[in-house]
Amino acid sequence: MKKNRFVILFSLLMIMSSLMAQVTIRVQAPSEVIQGDRFRVAYVVNTSDVDDFRVDAFEGLVELYGPSRSQSSSFSIVNGKTTSSSSVTFTYTVTTDKAGTFHVPAATVVSGGKTVKSASPQITVLPSGSGSSSAQSGQSQAQQGGGAHSSQADRMRTQNVGDRIGAKDLFIAVTASKKRVFEQEAVLLTYKLYTLVNVSELMGKMPELDGFHVQEINRQKQPELKMEHYNGKNYGTVVWSQYVVFPQQTGELKIPEIKYEATVIQQNRSADPFDIFFGGGSMVQEVKKTVMAPAVTLHVDALPTPKPANFSGAVGKFSLSSSLTPQELKANDATTLRLKVSGTGNMKLMNAPEVAWPKDFECYDPKTEEKTKIGASGSTGEVLFDYIAVPRHQGKYDLPPVEFCYFDPDAREYKTLTTEAYTIDVAKGKGGSAAAPGNLSKEEIEMLNSDIRFIKTGTPTYQTGDNAFFGSRRYWAYYVGSLLLFIVLAVAFRRYMVANADLVGRRGRKANKAATKRLKTARKLMQQNDATAFYEETMKALWGYVSDKLNIPVSELSKDNVRERLTTRSISETLITQFLTTLDDCEFARFAPGDPAATMDKIYASAEEVINKMEGELKKK
Repeated sequence: MKKNRFVILFSLLMIMSSLMAQVTIRVQAPSEVIQGDRFRVAYVVNTSDVDDFRVDAFEGLVELYGPSRSQSSSFSIVNGKTTSSSSVTFTYTVTTDKAGTFHVPAATVVSGGKTVKSASPQITVLPSGSGSSSAQSGQSQAQQGGGAHSSQADRMRTQNVGDRIGAKDLFIAVTASKKRVFEQEAVLLTYKLYTLVNVSELMGKMPELDGFHVQEINRQKQPELKMEHYNGKNYGTVVWSQYVVFPQQTGELKIPEIKYEATVIQQNRSADPFDIFFGGGSMVQEVKKTVMAPAVTLHVDALPTPKPANFSGAVGKFSLSSSLTPQELKANDATTLRLKVSGTGNMKLMNAPEVAWPKDFECYDPKTEEKTKIGASGSTGEVLFDYIAVPRHQGKYDLPPVEFCYFDPDAREYKTLTTEAYTIDVAKGKGGSAAAPGNLSKEEIEMLNSDIRFIKTGTPTYQTGDNAFFGSRRYWAYYVGSLLLFIVLAVAFRRYMVANADLVGRRGRKANKAATKRLKTARKLMQQNDATAFYEETMKALWGYVSDKLNIPVSELSKDNVRERLTTRSISETLITQFLTTLDDCEFARFAPGDPAATMDKIYASAEEVINKMEGELKKK
């Protein structure tokens, strides 16, 4: 009986949840495909109660098969709370016979007497360019596997070991939002990667620029690879980095080339699977490739002259608002004028507006608070300027409007914004200093506030000649002590400069410290059970150690070069073999089956041991 009640209750809950849930349709489709590829379009309905399902015509796309229907449901009770869900997926297999931009047809579902229509997302079909067959096949296989988005490794071509990486296989293009700008006007620089090969890592950074204020746009998420047809080929592209630069000088200003170090994955097809299984090789190999992002030249015009006297240095588009709190107060109490400058431009470089406080007010330097974020047009947001002033005497005072002058590069002219004027009512405060003396004129009061101070009263303190500091023992002690301290600091600074002049030696001395830091990061990744990141960090620790310690450039790192350099340094053959074996084990473990935790622990211990041993032998040499 109790069992029947439970079944009835369960059925009622399922029916109520299905009636209460709002029916939605989610469309799963790739954002771009290559002409001739097969891919899947799936319509996921968040309920199993589907009375009717229809799809509009596939315009511009060729329907090969479908729809195939699949259904899933789940039910759970957590802390007495019952949740259930069910869904139905309708899948079509589609291809394309021409390039262009098309819309995935919308689907219409009838459920519980209600009709719901899905969105119609856009899909870009790229022409099948030359040299793109490998990329196409990788993309098709990934998409036919059910995913609307595929990883870079799936969509790009994996070269064979020894294949040359040409300039057209991997390069970086640079675009500037404007090539001719005014001084202080924001320019967006976009560095975009184009690749036909499998890139696993890309490292590079904007150098220090003379004549520019530079702000980098932080990426909120991991960059996503997209396909783009360029010069007859279908490249995998990704916007790698963006910078907003504000030129501080006029004339022809050049942004130099940026050097990027790319890691390309190549496949070792000749490797013996049995050797790989027993640690004698690897199916893949990482190859370093230097990619140079081209230089960009900007023509910077000077701001029009003559500049207004109240020009704040701001360039962009802005608005101004103000508030005064309080407007009624007592003498010796503080009032605050807040100016809020909102808009887009060089907000970090503008000057605070000038405020003409009444002469009987004691004013302080403004406090600045920035609430901005960097974007394609420069800094966007608001800057708050808080001015604090203290009236010293009672009365009514007028605070004139505050002007904010900026340059609008689109209108090519200076513009001035003005706040409202305020009247400040100051009542008599506590203490005798609050009110002005009645026998002084207005001019004398102004002079009193700026120059005249009251005479200090009380008994003066005199100093005799015997207590003079100059020529005393304390004077000579300070003098000699300062001279000795200067000599010690000069010698220490000279030794520091000599030590830092030896760049190779400094890298070698810090090699063990850098490797230890990477191993600590790898240990944290191992504790988080992130195997892929763990192996990458461990290999960076091993390769980075020998690169710094033996002064081997990254572009020349290979196992043969490492073995040769270590042999030259008289390192034992046993230790060299152990180091190279640890590298091979780390590469193999990324793809080998088994217990990941045990394997990571073993490789971590081996890497730590071999670096410590090698550090000890190299110090003896």
